[in-house]
Amino acid sequence: MIEFENVRAGYGGGDVLQGVTLTVERAAITCVVGPNGAGKSTLLRALSGLLKPREGTILVDGRPVHDLSPAEVLATGVAQVPQQGGLFGNLTVRDNMLLGGYLIRRDRRRLRKRLGELAEAFPVIAARAGDKAADLSGGQRRIVEFARALVTTPSVVLLDEPTLGLDPKTCEVVFESTRTMNDLGVTVLMVEQNVRFGLQLASHGVVMERGRVLLSEPADELLARPDMAALFFGASQPGVS
Repeated sequence: MIEFENVRAGYGGGDVLQGVTLTVERAAITCVVGPNGAGKSTLLRALSGLLKPREGTILVDGRPVHDLSPAEVLATGVAQVPQQGGLFGNLTVRDNMLLGGYLIRRDRRRLRKRLGELAEAFPVIAARAGDKAADLSGGQRRIVEFARALVTTPSVVLLDEPTLGLDPKTCEVVFESTRTMNDLGVTVLMVEQNVRFGLQLASHGVVMERGRVLLSEPADELLARPDMAALFFGASQPGVS
């Protein structure tokens, strides 16, 4: 579904991603973990068009996207949910959802149909439609952010730290919402600091360190590795490559 080939990208004069090569499977949940500064969020920014790679290629369904603008990447079917603050607090839930349909705003029938489908999949959309986003709980805001990303029926959704700042109960809401998203046929590529949460949710896991992919294997196998704690905190084990 997604292919990174020798991707180098960064900010200013330096590269954060140091030649990343990675394949993301279709209709799967893939979770990227690693210590701070490993390049996890930079990986998502390079895919979404927010950051142009200096070298390498990024393909989605065989189509190059590394030279496209964020709007053009969205039009190819790749949507991103940011870490925090993705909703307009003074707007209602319904208005926030309508903004998610900007690309299809002229096809009103399609937009209405899609909003109805998402309200069915995520009941809070209908229950709080007329309420301002600022009045929602943390978990409800996350659900609306997820649902809004799905308005244009993307094939891929990027989640950047979906549980950041949330309590354990709200994390469970995020867990179920991500599952619902994936059940709708969406390929999910997520970055998550909560390693156990992310890998329990995912079918495939990726460990990054210092801008490189250190490991890429089934999530349950990563969870079972005795060296995962050391890998996460950046202390690579001898013999691991």
